[in-house]
Amino acid sequence: MVSHASTRHLILALGTVLQICTSAALNLGTTVALADTAVLNSATANNKATEVFDEVWRQVRDGFYDPNLHGVDWQAIGDEYRPRYASAKSDAERSAVINAMLDKLGASHTRHYTKDQPAYFQLVEIFAYPLRDGIKRIFGSSKPTYPGIGIFTKELEGRTFVSGVLAGLAGSKAGLLVGDEIVSVDDKPFEAIGSFRGKVGQPVILEVRRHKGGPTRRLLVVPEVIEPGEAFKTAMTQGASIIERNGRRIGHVPIFSYAGGEYQETLIDLLSSGKLKDADAVIWDLRDGWGGARPGYLDVFVPQGAAMTLTERSGETERVNFRWRKPVALVINQGSRSGKEVLAHAFKEYNIGSVVGETTAGALLAGRAFLLGDDSLLILAVNDVKVNEVRLEGVGVSPTVEVPFDIRYAAGRDPQLETAIELLSGGQDG
Repeated sequence: MVSHASTRHLILALGTVLQICTSAALNLGTTVALADTAVLNSATANNKATEVFDEVWRQVRDGFYDPNLHGVDWQAIGDEYRPRYASAKSDAERSAVINAMLDKLGASHTRHYTKDQPAYFQLVEIFAYPLRDGIKRIFGSSKPTYPGIGIFTKELEGRTFVSGVLAGLAGSKAGLLVGDEIVSVDDKPFEAIGSFRGKVGQPVILEVRRHKGGPTRRLLVVPEVIEPGEAFKTAMTQGASIIERNGRRIGHVPIFSYAGGEYQETLIDLLSSGKLKDADAVIWDLRDGWGGARPGYLDVFVPQGAAMTLTERSGETERVNFRWRKPVALVINQGSRSGKEVLAHAFKEYNIGSVVGETTAGALLAGRAFLLGDDSLLILAVNDVKVNEVRLEGVGVSPTVEVPFDIRYAAGRDPQLETAIELLSGGQDG
């Protein structure tokens, strides 16, 4: 039998034990809560670290033109590349991971770009209307611009070569030629934009090698603010030229971008009333650059059709539905893509003239642009495309006169252009 005093002590003892147990439980709960908070914070940090990657992944999943994603297990691909993205140390590395993931789709018009690439600014302007709100937020105006010298470059075997020079811009004025190897800029490795950032209007030194194994030379170039659309139009008007050969005047017009009606209008002005109007024949140069052309742009070289000339009382004239009714040759290469391939295919199919050069890129899907959370850019293929019921994606357009051109150390030589000139001047049979 237990006495009242013993019972009281037992209750007190049990109470103490219960209190201790309760405190332990509370402490355990606090520990669990802290652990949960740490896990949540870690998850949030991880989500933050990969949010742009995840944004790209979702856009592809929900918007890629093929709902079957070319048979790719997109979930597995995302799981594979997400940790690589999270561990990347720079914007360039992160973009490289995204593009490695996108490459698994094997599709054109599916690419990620950053502000360290001229292509970013060029594409933002090409897609200016759907991106207009983002452009105002990022650039404070409707015109994206970047510091540069007006060149296209290619990485070949670990070296940087000039693949295109926009006439009238800084690189052209400095004497850069297609095929020049860029060794350094102000004694530092070349960066397409980084080499010129903060140096607009200030002379910089380009060290280039023009001949394989030859000495380098130093060119003085003054970077400028480049507005892509204006730069491409300037390159057309100032790059257009007349070449005298075999008693004939051969016109040449390079078109680096066809993504807008203003480029077609510039072409028509050059042919109808500009520096090419008195040419005996013309070379339509669609190598490299950007596509975007509409099928109707071919009509200028289709002789059939009614063309009008309106004359004002003052004598001023306006041409309507202008047609070029003299010989024409088309020059293409592996950089001719998208809308330029539409024109090349029809030009060849309708036998309008010789098609000189190399097979085109085979990059003919319709793309849409997305400005992402970090202001980088995603171009995503959202439509399949056929031209006259022929699918050119992954195939391209082959020339009628094949002329390879290795641009490395070309030093001003252009065998594709030279062949077109010879064909139109009577020096060769097409």
